[in-house]
Amino acid sequence: MSDLDLCYMPAHEALRLFKAKKLSPVELMQATIRRAEATRSAINCFTFTHFEEAMKLAARVEAKYARGARTGALEGLPIGIKDESYIKGKPTSHGSLLSRDAVGGHTSTMNERIMKAGGIVHARTATPEFSCAGYTWSKRWGVTRNPWNRDFTPGGSSGGAAATLASGTSSIATGSDIAGSIRIPASACGLVGYKPPYGRNPDEPPFNLDFYCHTGPLARNVRDAILLQNVMAGPSPLDIATLRPKLRLPLDYKPIKGWKIAFSMDLGSFEVDPDVRTNTLAACDVFRSLGATVEEVDLGWDGGVLKAGMAYLEHLFGASLSQLLAEHASDMTSYARRFAEDGQKSKATDFVATLDVAARMYQTLGPLLETYNVLICPTNALPAVPAEFDQTRDRVEINGREVNPSLGWVMTTPFNMLSRCPVLSIPSGRAASGVPTGIQIVGRTYSDADVFRAGLAYETARGQWYGNTGTRPSL
Repeated sequence: MSDLDLCYMPAHEALRLFKAKKLSPVELMQATIRRAEATRSAINCFTFTHFEEAMKLAARVEAKYARGARTGALEGLPIGIKDESYIKGKPTSHGSLLSRDAVGGHTSTMNERIMKAGGIVHARTATPEFSCAGYTWSKRWGVTRNPWNRDFTPGGSSGGAAATLASGTSSIATGSDIAGSIRIPASACGLVGYKPPYGRNPDEPPFNLDFYCHTGPLARNVRDAILLQNVMAGPSPLDIATLRPKLRLPLDYKPIKGWKIAFSMDLGSFEVDPDVRTNTLAACDVFRSLGATVEEVDLGWDGGVLKAGMAYLEHLFGASLSQLLAEHASDMTSYARRFAEDGQKSKATDFVATLDVAARMYQTLGPLLETYNVLICPTNALPAVPAEFDQTRDRVEINGREVNPSLGWVMTTPFNMLSRCPVLSIPSGRAASGVPTGIQIVGRTYSDADVFRAGLAYETARGQWYGNTGTRPSL
């Protein structure tokens, strides 16, 4: 088997071969590291790498499989961990010059679970500074590029996680999502990305208490996303927001024949790129071919939805960064500095108004999801912005109309506002630029299995990406 086939092998298939003693974790790790070194300058998806340690751990795991010892759910897989969570004794930069010498004093709960399950952290994946942009570049680490077309961003803030998967330099990866930061890069890189319902997965304080904020998996296929989600999920004594009991998702589901699926192209107010529109309609046809009814619906939402979502983010997330301005403004990226400045201006009345908007949104979506099994819509309204895009300086136009340069080109934020709904992003096709597009599958509150059932049915009908050279980026 070639290095490339090893690097793009589904994680669940690698585990099966490990157990059958037909593949060694050392072989997989060696191929992954070689691929990472070969693509490092072209993609720039990693911050810190731990290759030497990873090889030692892979050798230990190889010995466990060889003697038939009990192994964990992720035993031996190279896993990219987003450079915002912590591993004790190892650096975490948050993509910032301000965190230059920061070393984790503890291990974040989700990382602890991944490592306990046998996942091997061979590298940390790049983020924009403090994960506060939908693209990935920083003063600390430079520009991360989309493996499908390096002129474009892989998305953000989990852009390094998406880029490592699309370039074949991790088997699976973690992300976080406060305004779409898992789903935006999943769409832009042709991946599966999952925003679980609020509280399903543990997070770090204080943002574990922010209901817009979620941790979750990115993967090259639906079953791999389930594999990592099942490890990440569950109550934690360190996170009061986590839900009991632990939800374990199955890897196989019944067909969706007879399902009723609601569909919205623009969520009432977004401009949608023609390539995204075409690929979304094609995805609707796939669901129809599976025996589901797909009907267009009017959610009654308008442009006030995005304004409210942004106001919420500015009030909490932006305000948290504003404390850095007095001493560190000159070292911050332009977009983080602007976000912090907007946070300083936010008032409590602005924040309360955002809650009212979210409540009114659900008064439409909640009853609708009693009639339909899921809602589908595009993930990104535009496939991607340029790799060096700066929302403080650059404009975004879709269909000749200027949209908000921060979050106006993505359609993810409304479902952070309605955060108890599970949302799975899956690939829908590719744009003329070569950049992938995606759709979101939105489920009823806390009905995680529904979105995976729909996603797996769709993926089975369409075929998995990355299975051969024709479905992989040319690097």
